[in-house]
Amino acid sequence: MVKNEDCIEVLGARVHNLKDIDVTIPREQLVVITGLSGSGKSSLAFDTIYAEGQRRYIETFSAYARQFLGSLERPDVDKIEGLSPVIAIEQKTTSRSPRSTVGTITEIYDFLRLLFARASDAYSYNTGKKMVSYSDEQIKELILKEFDGKKITVLAPVVRSRKGHYRELFEQIGKQGFVKVRVDGELLDIVKGMKIDRYKTHDIETVIDRLKVDASNTEDKRLKESIITAMYHGNDVLMILDNETDKVRFFSRSLMCPKSGISYPNPEPNNFSFNSPKGMCPMCKGIGQLYRVNLDKIVPDDSLSIKNGALAPHGPQKNNWVFKQLELIAERYKFKLTDPFKKIPEEAKELIFHGGDERFEVNSKTLGITRKYKIDFEGVATFLQNTFEANESKSLQRWAKEYMDKIKCPDCEGSRLRKESLYFKVNDKNIAQLAQMDVIELSQWFEDLEKELSETQLKIASEIIKEVKTRLRFLVDVGLTYLALDRSSKSLSGGEAQRIRLATQIGSQLVGVLYILDEPSIGLHQRDNEKLIQSLISLKEIGNSVIVVEHDKDMIERADYVIDIGPAAGKHGGKIVSAGKPKEILKHNTLTADYLSGVREIEVPNKRREGNGNTLKLTGATGNNLKNVTLEIPLGKMVGVTGVSGSGKSTLINETLYPILNAHFFNGVKKPMPYKKIEGLEHLDKVIDINQSPIGRTPRSNPATYTGVFSEIRSLFAKIPEAMIRGYKPGRFSFNVAGGRCETCKGGGLRTIEMNFLPDVYVECETCQGKRFNRETLEIRYKGKSIHDVLEMTIEDACNFFENIPKIYRKLKTIKDVGLGYITLGQQSTTLSGGEAQRIKLATELSKRDTGNTFYILDEPTTGLHFEDIRVLLIVLNKLVNKGNTVVIIEHNLDVIKVVDHIIDIGPEGGKKGGKILVTGTPEEIIKNKKSYTARFLKKELH
Repeated sequence: MVKNEDCIEVLGARVHNLKDIDVTIPREQLVVITGLSGSGKSSLAFDTIYAEGQRRYIETFSAYARQFLGSLERPDVDKIEGLSPVIAIEQKTTSRSPRSTVGTITEIYDFLRLLFARASDAYSYNTGKKMVSYSDEQIKELILKEFDGKKITVLAPVVRSRKGHYRELFEQIGKQGFVKVRVDGELLDIVKGMKIDRYKTHDIETVIDRLKVDASNTEDKRLKESIITAMYHGNDVLMILDNETDKVRFFSRSLMCPKSGISYPNPEPNNFSFNSPKGMCPMCKGIGQLYRVNLDKIVPDDSLSIKNGALAPHGPQKNNWVFKQLELIAERYKFKLTDPFKKIPEEAKELIFHGGDERFEVNSKTLGITRKYKIDFEGVATFLQNTFEANESKSLQRWAKEYMDKIKCPDCEGSRLRKESLYFKVNDKNIAQLAQMDVIELSQWFEDLEKELSETQLKIASEIIKEVKTRLRFLVDVGLTYLALDRSSKSLSGGEAQRIRLATQIGSQLVGVLYILDEPSIGLHQRDNEKLIQSLISLKEIGNSVIVVEHDKDMIERADYVIDIGPAAGKHGGKIVSAGKPKEILKHNTLTADYLSGVREIEVPNKRREGNGNTLKLTGATGNNLKNVTLEIPLGKMVGVTGVSGSGKSTLINETLYPILNAHFFNGVKKPMPYKKIEGLEHLDKVIDINQSPIGRTPRSNPATYTGVFSEIRSLFAKIPEAMIRGYKPGRFSFNVAGGRCETCKGGGLRTIEMNFLPDVYVECETCQGKRFNRETLEIRYKGKSIHDVLEMTIEDACNFFENIPKIYRKLKTIKDVGLGYITLGQQSTTLSGGEAQRIKLATELSKRDTGNTFYILDEPTTGLHFEDIRVLLIVLNKLVNKGNTVVIIEHNLDVIKVVDHIIDIGPEGGKKGGKILVTGTPEEIIKNKKSYTARFLKKELH
């Protein structure tokens, strides 16, 4: 047992399913909490220890600050002693903003901005020449040197390439005491009422002085004063005109191109930020992408006529203003609205799409008169673009978006920055080019940088370079070598986001903190697992305590202390079944110990399935890092897609294959990544993607509503005699419909308190005490249970309760079969983990009648699963494949990989060095490959 002063003591924890447990957790050690899904691991780690840490932190605020934050409820625990400040690193905490990137989360991009603001060289976007800036003294010396003995004119530029008559400007210059100006290269006297052609673009300079340069007179006061005056009137820029040759030379206190005269402001970190008006691309506002109308979506079938609905946004011809304008366009360009759209003249199509106004006349020979018409048409494409950008109605914006594509911004080419910012370079690279490099490439660039910088630059940049290199090293240490800094945080998986936060925390070098992590090994190949474990150990070694909720075998074996919660899930869990060092754990008779010691194991099948002989073939996939990949998936088998993190698995399956299949079977609108062709679709009849996105984003959504079983339960309650006497219909028992629900919380059971700058807080409704329904509805009972009581049942209890109602029982049984017997029917979707949400989706699909030709895609279904849960899940998946369906699993877990029929291994590395199919075949065939990392680890599992 651990000494009290070196540990965190939790006494009497009763949160959720915890059975009044006492637990001692050693400090400054790597502690793993493991156990079956739903056994109470997160309840102990996050809902008890972390929640209490947060509560105590908020208690330290002043009364004034607490009135804005409210007070957090104390978790149901008697006492927690020895608690350090707590930081939770979860999977759901990354920003969904399109402005958030890997570079901004890790703060590396902030250091790059500082580097470019202080140590970069500026180049002209017109000539490519290096920009220069001078002090007034330097300008004087250069003029004396270059124009010695020459007559010059000192000019102050006031207008550069702009239209206008400039009468007021000339009057103002005259009032300032100047008598001449230079307009478009011509010297003119300023006269009263003077103006120029307002429709032409002009360059105007004020003539400050005309003098002869004498290099021997280094203290020439007149020249010195002329420079100061010209700088004042020319906004820090002056021009010297050689009177003999008419050649002009520019000088500036700011950065300026000596040849063309364009100037940039002196750089500041904000000039390189795509979140600041000073740095963002003006066209895409720093997003890097734009929505633009796709003409092919406006006219999906050009063999149709306008009358029959060729213009999809407007449909068939109606008696409205749009079609009256189209009739005028038809009259003007001599076609009919009944003609196929492809036969309409190109000029007419241009007007239909992009609009314009035209006047035209039609001579009527029969009537002998001329009629005048005016077309004033906005254009279908222009109208859609304007609706999307300027209309405040969300539904209209969504409608317009259906006819648009997301494209790379043509102005900044996806770099998010304005043109000037991209012409500041360090060692011939601009900041966007650095942000596009993956972590390994960028690390190498920074290793070589110090040799390439000048002494002055190095003096300024050395500390910045040191900070960047340190942070990059931490990203390498947690296995994220393949990520680029400009990668949007929206596109990161839960595991990647968590490991980025972990790398950031390691970089912050805090000491004496309690870190709690939720399955950091998610999405991580075995090859990189060792790096992750080492990162956690280094976090511990600098003086922190690390608690990890984890199922990974390597992590458990490398921990200092293991707490196993069980023995089963839900109400059958919530107890500490064993605790101690990994070697001590093995001696106990628990499920975890049995799997770790090899007493129990997931069996490798004796024979791999032959499949049905058909294949699905995708040719020429080139999305993201894919290198012209040809993918062949044998149908009627369980197929594993493997490879190191970032090798291209998700790009190939989720971003290319699934959108193609979804568009084919269900008219899905998501555009697949680039590919050449697909063959074999005739062998399938539907595709089902079972991913880890939430089943709902509000507390109203729950497993009962998502699976559809709640509709059956409501119908059952409506048939109870008491309900029929009262005239209650199934809608009476819905918390989403007025009538039977509690109107205070609108059936939510919770009231939302908006916290403005913090996430919303949910509190129990004081009217219904969280029961969601009004008193009359709750009086209707089936077998003594109200509709609220049914929603509070676990799936396991509900299976027994409804065993005589086949429609309800069948759906509940499938949820139980995927290992979710412990969750309640009405559990809020916001409290479900990604793995639980995925298995509810799987159960929903299993409860439907399958055809034997269904194509299932699962992305890391073992997330959050204990060894025993994986065994149960594989039984369910095998049933699907045995009926003739195809199951494709993207996975790193070796227990799953070793039992599949066919493996497709992608690699060899992540990022730019990945994107190739290395090897395909049965697990036995795969392990012979020398280049595959998967093969190396799989070999140990099969022998």
